Amino acid sequence: MKRVIIICEGETEREFCKNVLAPHLIHHKIFIQAPLIKRSMGGIVKWSVLKKEIETHLLEPNVIVSTFIDYYGLYQKFNFPKWTEGERIADKNSRMDFLENAMKEDIPDAIRHRFIPYLQLHEFEGLLFNDIQIFYDQVPTVELVGIAELKRTFADYDNPEMINNNRETSPSHRLKRIIKGYNKPLYGHYFAEAIGIEQIRAKSPRFNQWVEKLSTH
Repeated sequence: MKRVIIICEGETEREFCKNVLAPHLIHHKIFIQAPLIKRSMGGIVKWSVLKKEIETHLLEPNVIVSTFIDYYGLYQKFNFPKWTEGERIADKNSRMDFLENAMKEDIPDAIRHRFIPYLQLHEFEGLLFNDIQIFYDQVPTVELVGIAELKRTFADYDNPEMINNNRETSPSHRLKRIIKGYNKPLYGHYFAEAIGIEQIRAKSPRFNQWVEKLSTH
């Protein structure tokens, strides 16, 4: 049995790992643990702090370590490696690849081969814009108050990962307007389970590549 530690930015990512990703990976004989970032217990921290936690886990023999962190909310002040250079890359997917590679290269050579960095573009909630029918099935009619915006979002984005990165248009802020009383951990858990891991992978190519790396590393 292979063991993978996925350091999660928040409760939503951790619940997803425990309830959706773990049952999928167990079929590949992979056992995952999904701790929150230790210093913050949910919430992004400076790279120096996160790096120390990554390296501490990598000191354990044979364990693979990954991250589940939203690109949304990351800023220069967190001092992630080569951040300024990465921000100049226009294509968002290429930018994520560059920043992830910079994270990997900043880990000592002797242990970095067991580190699989992952930044979610743009944030976890984007993955929930996968199947519009899920919204009608899972949300009470009286709480589904933003149907026009819901339909427009699905019309505008074939790839839910590309739903963009500012306060008004980020996936989480859209969900708050679409669903009255939106609860991030609760809906994240229910929606992801209702969609299913294979359907999420089918519509979200960067996420799919990450799961593939976890499965085959």
